[in-house]
Amino acid sequence: MAPGRILKKVRHNMLVDLLNEKPFLTDEELASCFGVSIQTIRLDRLELGIPELRERTKLVAQEARGKLKSINVREVVGELIDLELGKSGISVMEITPEMTFEKSGIARGHHIFAQANSLALAVINAPVALTGVANIKYKIPVEPGDKLIAKAEVVRQRGNKHFVWVKTRLGREEIFRAKFIMVAVEPKS
Repeated sequence: MAPGRILKKVRHNMLVDLLNEKPFLTDEELASCFGVSIQTIRLDRLELGIPELRERTKLVAQEARGKLKSINVREVVGELIDLELGKSGISVMEITPEMTFEKSGIARGHHIFAQANSLALAVINAPVALTGVANIKYKIPVEPGDKLIAKAEVVRQRGNKHFVWVKTRLGREEIFRAKFIMVAVEPKS
């Protein structure tokens, strides 16, 4: 087998492994990882039957929504794109003009809180959960068009109490963080 074919096979195997681990990498990021052109990555994806980023995101989001226990998918603020019950979750929300104060154009805090709070509820592995305590900090104002990525992590569980930290970022910058105590309760019959 020609050396170029071997390298291509190795790159294909590495590409599949990398996208299984990090499905949200862009073609540009993949090209940079492998030291090849974006077109090469696109051709590799086509050969391997790997969909583009937008389609991969949709597939991962559908899988995450199917795992929800404590709340309904319609109750999650933002788009749930990753969920590991009892451990972690990720949601994405784009700020729209309707979410901002008319005078300043800055996003209203309750929208950002709602994304974090619903994500904290979503990660709880219980049929019913409620917010017991929320300690929040708004760090930087956001505006229409900003795409917020919230990541929740269950850091501890004691009895029916789940301690969940949520950090919301705009790009690399943290704009909001919250520490929640979520309480799992028995559902009413």
